[in-house]
Amino acid sequence: MTIKKSGSAEWKGSLKKGKGVVSTQSGALKENPYGFNTRFEGQPGTNPEELVASAHASCFSMALSMLGEEVSSPRASRPRPP
Repeated sequence: MTIKKSGSAEWKGSLKKGKGVVSTQSGALKENPYGFNTRFEGQPGTNPEELVASAHASCFSMALSMLGEEVSSPRASRPRPP
């Protein structure tokens, strides 16, 4: 299986005074703003760490779901031959 999805980020300005937007190919995020203040100063908005954490959490929860299905499947509970 090949997954082909993309995301983009655009940044303009200096580190502390600049502003950026982040988007995804699917449109789930479309020019969502981010900046120094949302990353380091607790202001409302997203930041790179939040996006990476969400990606990891969603992947992990799907993997756990798959493992749960494998453990509870009738095939997994059949006795194995000696």
